[in-house]
Amino acid sequence: MRRATIWVPVVLLGLAMAVPVLGIYPIFMMKLLCFGMFAAAFNLLLGFAGMLSFGHAAFFGISAYMTAWLSLNLHWPPEAAILSGIACAGLLGLAVGGLAIRRQGIYLAMITLALAQCVYFFCVKVPFTGGENGIQGVPRGTLFGVVPLGSDTVMFYFVLASFVAIFMLIQRIVHSPFGQVLKAIRENEQRAISLGYNVNRYKLMAFVLSAAIAGFGGSLKALTLGLASLSDVDQTASGEVILMALLGGIGTFYGPLAGAGLVVTLQEYLSDRVGAWVTVIIGAIFVACVMVFRRGIVGELEALFALRRRS
Repeated sequence: MRRATIWVPVVLLGLAMAVPVLGIYPIFMMKLLCFGMFAAAFNLLLGFAGMLSFGHAAFFGISAYMTAWLSLNLHWPPEAAILSGIACAGLLGLAVGGLAIRRQGIYLAMITLALAQCVYFFCVKVPFTGGENGIQGVPRGTLFGVVPLGSDTVMFYFVLASFVAIFMLIQRIVHSPFGQVLKAIRENEQRAISLGYNVNRYKLMAFVLSAAIAGFGGSLKALTLGLASLSDVDQTASGEVILMALLGGIGTFYGPLAGAGLVVTLQEYLSDRVGAWVTVIIGAIFVACVMVFRRGIVGELEALFALRRRS
């Protein structure tokens, strides 16, 4: 297990860096990494803090809109536009989380769903979002005034570096004392309260962190595809990120990336061949995963390795 912990990220990073050399479509890989970051943010909230959100696309989408609008209309550099999008998502997470954490379980999930729908209708009505057309033709700009991001290869390495940084940040958060308190709250909230922890403060911090990371993924997606649309804040996107996390394995580090890779790959390569049936195929895979792989793909692999180690 220790060897796997060391070599698995090294191998994955090596394969990712070799994507342009292998001839894999870089736009597809960037989209996968953006949704992997989105799923990792959701996994931080549900897998390690035990809070289920049905409206996480609100943070992903509002950051995409903010980054796209600042880049296209005010000609902000990409780093400034991305930071503004992350800040906007974090503030929205603070507002939504401040209301949602007052409840638990399905009530918390329904509050996030209702507030996310408010964000969706806001994006439909306000003029700067472009309504149903969204914001199109978003320029990638020049990073720090030095590195032009117009090339797909350069943009891919920027997105890859951002994903690796976020992945390491999430690992550091989970293994920190703050992360251990989140796990304690997830396992037994009343016991954590009895030990003197301010549970609501920890839950709100986790909610804001998750929203900001999801916003980072949305900002990168807007720059990558040059587009911010209603599909980024739609309830379907919230459902997809839940599906990604569950398929890969809730509470694992590599699970969200595996789930995002599976869902994005199926959508990318089957949508032209089977059309809307791709949703049925993904749903069937999800049902099979729930019945056979209760812990998700990565969760089952980790359990198998643990069993072999004990035997």
